[in-house]
Amino acid sequence: MTHEKQEFMVCNCCGELVKTEGIPPYGEGLAVTKSWGYFSGKDGERHHFFLCEECYDRMVKGFAVPVEIEEVTELL
Repeated sequence: MTHEKQEFMVCNCCGELVKTEGIPPYGEGLAVTKSWGYFSGKDGERHHFFLCEECYDRMVKGFAVPVEIEEVTELL
């Protein structure tokens, strides 16, 4: 019996587990890595977070300037 490895990401906003590898279907989300530079309040820190698709949608609805959306015709 073989066990296929399954990888999950945890949404930093709601805590949902989002499957990103293994047997489909896979979830979608936004992974962000930010290295803060000099003169910021976080000088020398690197922050990582992940948002599930639902939390991403909620977050961008609150933006004063809408997200630019570009249609992609070839999906990998």
